[in-house]
Amino acid sequence: MRIVIKIGTNTLSAADGTLDTKRIKSLAGEIAALKKSSHQVVIVSSGAIGAGMGKMKLSSRPSALKDKQALAAVGQPILMDAYQEAFGALGITVAQVLVTRHDFDDRRRYVNAKNTMLSLLELGAVPVVNENDTVAVEEINFGDNDTLAAIVAAKISADWLFIFTDVDGLYKGIPGKSELVGLVEKITPEIEKF
Repeated sequence: MRIVIKIGTNTLSAADGTLDTKRIKSLAGEIAALKKSSHQVVIVSSGAIGAGMGKMKLSSRPSALKDKQALAAVGQPILMDAYQEAFGALGITVAQVLVTRHDFDDRRRYVNAKNTMLSLLELGAVPVVNENDTVAVEEINFGDNDTLAAIVAAKISADWLFIFTDVDGLYKGIPGKSELVGLVEKITPEIEKF
């Protein structure tokens, strides 16, 4: 099976805002077990901006795009180093794949990104996908990478998409302040509004 796992910033962060390397090692162990069972795994990872905030000792996320882009530039190598260390200890290679929304809007770029990810999977690597926040020309826009994970899962014909997050599920409005949807049996226009 081909599996896409989206890992949110809060899942990867320690209480002080830095990366929780113990959690990353634990996740690497679980993903290694999936790979040993002949599954192909792609990670869609948030956390670059959070890792940058931790490194720069910032307690709150900035609102200006240029500041988020700068923090992503600081945090992305920290995030990848953590993945490389955790997976490398298990004999697994990770590969960084940075994309923007436009990479999926343009057929040629989408096909190139897809073929790269499929080749990495065939080689036995674990692609780690993140939005290329440092060059995004619009507000950082995939929204905690949940939408990016869904797009990646669809484009590479994944069998499963798992979203690791601290949000309880789909809400009818603001998470934690509105009704939680217990079960979605069909995607309807009403559901899409949530």
